[in-house]
Amino acid sequence: MAKVKDFYDYLNSIAPFDTQENWDNSGMLVGDMNADVKKAAVVLDITPEEIKKAKVIGANLIISHHPVIFSPVKSVTKGSVPYELIASSINALCCHTPLDIAEGGTNDSLAELLGIDVTRADDPILRLGTVEPTTAAELAGKIAEALNTKVRYADAGKKIEKVAICTGAGCSLIEAAGEIDAFITGDASHHNFLDCVQAGITLIAAGHYETEIVVVPVLVKKLQAQFPDIEIIDIKQENPIKFI
Repeated sequence: MAKVKDFYDYLNSIAPFDTQENWDNSGMLVGDMNADVKKAAVVLDITPEEIKKAKVIGANLIISHHPVIFSPVKSVTKGSVPYELIASSINALCCHTPLDIAEGGTNDSLAELLGIDVTRADDPILRLGTVEPTTAAELAGKIAEALNTKVRYADAGKKIEKVAICTGAGCSLIEAAGEIDAFITGDASHHNFLDCVQAGITLIAAGHYETEIVVVPVLVKKLQAQFPDIEIIDIKQENPIKFI
């Protein structure tokens, strides 16, 4: 039977943990590397609800994109996610920026879903690509349809051909994208939109969850191929943000 370490080693082979940003906390965060894996669940975020789902299906390993421990921890008490993982004998492997950077990871998965051929930029998280000349409204509409969600965008008022993609919270990398017509990301602030329009860049924010959840089924497929004797489950985590 495969152990947690086998899953760690495989993730490390496709999305090396040593590539993570210096502010990140990816890796084996809770549990025992030598534990046998009965079933594994894959999620975007480990929450109390996802732990309950994992227990119901009998999974003793959860692999998440976002780290379950990010800021320094001063206590681990009942009700906290680390406590509930330990109490439930569930191990946690988290692969954040390494999966953003990796070939076939979050950014490539989003680009593929949108039908945009991309290459890696100088900053390894960013992806650069081209689209047939289009408008901001048309591109935003295409993204909204592909992700089945509402998107926010600010139109710089010019045709779009060169685009950059950074899932999640990517606006800090807009300048690093260089000469582009549009920047596609998850989260954006009011001032991000203003700054982009002033710089002649259309900014499209399609949601943090929406732009990153696309990697979960991709990762499930890869893990299932690598560990055919262990059931790998996408437990269909829902977006905690609702729209009216």
